[in-house]
Amino acid sequence: MTKKYETIETKLDGWIFEIILNQPQSHNGIGYVMHHELKEAFLSVRDMPEVRAVVFGSTGKSFSAGGDFELMLAHHVDHEKRRAMEPEARELIMSVGDCPIPVVTAVQGDAVGLGATLLLATDAVVASKTVRISDPHVVVGLVAGDGGCVVWPLSTSFLRAKRYLLTGDRIKAEDALAMGLVTDLVEAPEDALPAARALAARIAAQPPLAVKGTKRAFNQIFRQRMDAVFDFGLSLEMETFTTNDMVEAISAFREKRPPKYNGN
Repeated sequence: MTKKYETIETKLDGWIFEIILNQPQSHNGIGYVMHHELKEAFLSVRDMPEVRAVVFGSTGKSFSAGGDFELMLAHHVDHEKRRAMEPEARELIMSVGDCPIPVVTAVQGDAVGLGATLLLATDAVVASKTVRISDPHVVVGLVAGDGGCVVWPLSTSFLRAKRYLLTGDRIKAEDALAMGLVTDLVEAPEDALPAARALAARIAAQPPLAVKGTKRAFNQIFRQRMDAVFDFGLSLEMETFTTNDMVEAISAFREKRPPKYNGN
């Protein structure tokens, strides 16, 4: 029997464990509760010896809108909240990227910011051709420090990672496939989850010791990159939470007007 969560759904089906974001009304924006529940769900897989593959998916039109504006503004005024979030941020990315079981992600809608970081920390990404992927941290006045500078260069070229993280531009699914940000394409949003389940089943049917050992070797690369980059990047992001430019970026977006940045 799987645990009941507030913002996500989980299901065990034979060898396959599913983790599904389930806040479609907010485009699966990752607030405090979802942040914690996602980490807990991915960590729980480590105690399930029967699980041979994980399917990570979402409900609604968006895979995930990324970070929540209210969470960002709370971090702007509350130093203690920022400090408390630092270890939580690392633990979430590690729970996904260092998962000992292969994770196949089904992307039926746009993946933005932290949503894009999470899917790029997994092992295969099945996306609908309608999907767009982006990390617009800089667009909202933040350093892309919560994993973007780790997972984007691991998935595509260093130069392309810099180009898209420094602009926040959206990437269409077919271009993302060519760049290495997506592994498999399907025609329509409703095709993504079934295709991800089928791919997870193929992985789960392979000799389990061979799969686990291969995954452990890949995880070593991920851990090394996390150790080299993540803490430094996150400390820089925490600094930008305190800036007026971040507040101005959010206000301009909500008011549908051009932002006016002062560099402070």
